[in-house]
Amino acid sequence: MLVYPSGVDVSSSALRFLTQQLRRHRRAIGSRWRRLTAGTEAVELLAALAPGLTDAVRTASAKAYLILDGTLLPIDRIAADRPFYSGKHKKHGMNVQILADPFGRLLWASPALPGAVHDIRAAREHGIIDALAEADVPCWADKAYRGTGGTVRIPCWGRWETLSTGQQAVNRSHAKIRALVEQAVATLKSWRLLRRLRCSTTRITSLVQATLTLHLTSSE
Repeated sequence: MLVYPSGVDVSSSALRFLTQQLRRHRRAIGSRWRRLTAGTEAVELLAALAPGLTDAVRTASAKAYLILDGTLLPIDRIAADRPFYSGKHKKHGMNVQILADPFGRLLWASPALPGAVHDIRAAREHGIIDALAEADVPCWADKAYRGTGGTVRIPCWGRWETLSTGQQAVNRSHAKIRALVEQAVATLKSWRLLRRLRCSTTRITSLVQATLTLHLTSSE
């Protein structure tokens, strides 16, 4: 039997928040005594509190635009695990889609998909493109999202030297805006747990959503 331990390091304020949530949860289910420790339930409880895509887009509808990007969370896997191998990043991992506000603040993180899944496919599978279009929220993204349509805007396509002066200017402006999403990606990866995942891949979505909840709680 293989055992995959996983956990989330939290600050004192985050721990107090988590403790309150655990107490509330246990009162709600009528549990007066549990053999399981609080840590056993913590990740799933925090993950359940993370905002869904609909909620995130609704909150973002008051903003001028959003920024979309995908990131790879490295995992411990052997070369034979092809579904998890990202040709773009040349490593094994899980694809997570990120939505950030115009200031680069993390708003939402998607469920994790195998690293071999391209960003445009991941965005479609999660319903991101449709949700943004329905809310009529403009969104900046890189060339990996070419062909998504809707309200997603990507740079002008083509080699730099073949683009007109106007297209080059548009791409420079686009790059400055889109670069801010790296702050959101860095925020997610600032959690040590997500820098190199050594747990079962079935647990990764819960861990991502749990860290999202803790981040949003601490930034309020």
